[in-house]
Amino acid sequence: MGGMGDEGIKEKVKEFPQTPGVYLMKNAAEKIIYVGKAKNLRARVRSYFAGAGGHGAKTRLLVQQIAFVDYILTNTEVEAFLLEASLIKKHRPRYNIRLKDDKSYPYIRVSVADRFPRLYLARRVKKDGAVYFGPYTSGAAVWGTIRFLNRTFMIRDCKDGFFASRARPCMTHQIGRCTAPCVGYVTEEDYRKDIDAAVSFLRGNDKKVIKDLSGRMKAAAAAERFEAAAKIRDSIEAVRKVLERQAVVNDTSEVDQDVVGFHGDERGTLIETIHIRQGRVIGNRRHFLPLLDPASPEEDAREWLTSFINQYYDENIVPDELLLAVDLGADLTCLLAAVLRERGGRDVSVRFPTDNNGHKLLDMANANAKSHFAAYVSKSERKQLGLEEIQRRFKLEAPPRRIECYDISNFQGRESVASQVVFVDGAPSKDDYRRYKIKTVTGSNDFASMKEVLGRRFRHDEWEDPHLIVVDGGKGQLGMALEALKEVGKAHLPVVGLAKSRIQGGFEDPEIAATEERFFLPGRQNPVTFPVGSEAFQILVGIRDEAHRFAITYHRKLREATSLESELDFVVGLGEKRKRALLKRFGGLEEIKAASVDEVAEIHGFNRVLAERILLQLSESASEFSGEFSESGGGEEAAEPVEGD
Repeated sequence: MGGMGDEGIKEKVKEFPQTPGVYLMKNAAEKIIYVGKAKNLRARVRSYFAGAGGHGAKTRLLVQQIAFVDYILTNTEVEAFLLEASLIKKHRPRYNIRLKDDKSYPYIRVSVADRFPRLYLARRVKKDGAVYFGPYTSGAAVWGTIRFLNRTFMIRDCKDGFFASRARPCMTHQIGRCTAPCVGYVTEEDYRKDIDAAVSFLRGNDKKVIKDLSGRMKAAAAAERFEAAAKIRDSIEAVRKVLERQAVVNDTSEVDQDVVGFHGDERGTLIETIHIRQGRVIGNRRHFLPLLDPASPEEDAREWLTSFINQYYDENIVPDELLLAVDLGADLTCLLAAVLRERGGRDVSVRFPTDNNGHKLLDMANANAKSHFAAYVSKSERKQLGLEEIQRRFKLEAPPRRIECYDISNFQGRESVASQVVFVDGAPSKDDYRRYKIKTVTGSNDFASMKEVLGRRFRHDEWEDPHLIVVDGGKGQLGMALEALKEVGKAHLPVVGLAKSRIQGGFEDPEIAATEERFFLPGRQNPVTFPVGSEAFQILVGIRDEAHRFAITYHRKLREATSLESELDFVVGLGEKRKRALLKRFGGLEEIKAASVDEVAEIHGFNRVLAERILLQLSESASEFSGEFSESGGGEEAAEPVEGD
């Protein structure tokens, strides 16, 4: 579809309102390639077409591809900021700065809205009435902190369904690590004190936590409850030991701070965000923005840093104070503070530090950014060498920056599913992952399933075409992939089949004989192989393994949705009425499996023999389930390409 042309766009822009809003620039295919915000829509958009003399190279390239410009009005400039972040996240425009994490960072979630709250690991911050803390550096750190808090303050760690069905305390209470709120052994008021103490600890109010615990210990001792006093004493000691291991940057601070530094060159910029809570460093996050040179006169640090912050705090906890490595100026600083106030629900201080302590924190953030930049660039350069090796071995026109891999999974021929996993520049791009339910194939027919999935994927232009397609399987899967791509007009896309060999030796080339992984190319008899330790091998096998993991995870999720009813159907003597009673008591499959024979037997209408039969059946079906997934596509070296109908 053709665009309006520069002159047509200029005439259209003359009709734009001079009010706040968001503008959406689209290419000739009407795909959004850039999203921007403006206080004055007409003036801001018109500046793009006022002449290329004042534009940088990236902006000039953007303008060359603009065919249409739309806009969305907002009431204020703050609303424009908020909408811009949402639209970038939704449409992933090519020319916008987009945040891509190497991993999802964990938070501690405290369900304070519950009658008897508990602590969870969460990967997203939601507006659900809970209190969140973080982000932390790893899931292991979060689980360690949760275990420490549960044991120190005797907080329940059971699931809600298990909690609601208890008739007597579980083992956790019996070993002295829970006050058993499930059966009323502790009042809601006293349990809330334990939760408040845990929250105070997470907020960094360590002095208050120790003071409150000391008061409770003395009160217990005065009442001659010496065992309780001893447990509180142990909790105080545990808190003090944990505090000794935390890095303290300001022991007098009572605010939550985030410090944003960066470092980069012509290869890109790494932004480092350090999270400080009540003077203690709890974690840091880093984002790499490729081809963004902070020293280039074409790059305005105020613009790209503001865009980064706007997107970053769309899903992260907003601190009390934000320290930046760039002075944004009075107007932009006030505007950003207003945006963060809207997101966080409270006033936020945004500033370029001028005090000594602020400079030290910023120096720390910049030093971390510099160190992590060197490591990131080194890793990126290794990935690039691996992609260049793939290009040479597969005789591609260019290094495959975007690789897509597909895998089929089924359980004894039932409920077939497929996964689409995407690597960009040799690393996972999880936003582009997709899962498919097989709709047109009955039974275990992996060839036909692969053909269906590729046909569905490439009939849509939601994503750009990959530079390489990897299918999990040998010549049979490769033939089906070629057939599917031909039918949708994508026969020009490079495809390779990846399969493990069942043949021991049998190849004259010692490199082929030395590895089980075989890469099959169209029109070539013998497979291509890579040295096991090479970066190219790690990229290709890594995307195959990730596709397999993603498919299996989806398959298990679908099966678990219906597994309880189907597994219980095989238990002799368990009708619909008893199944409903079992669900009402325990809430779910995992809770039933965790129950004892006595707990099941005491349900009205049950007995010990039936309880033993139920738990035995669930145990056996779980072990069968874990080993019967089909690794579709593996070991198909001898298969011939399948001809079309």
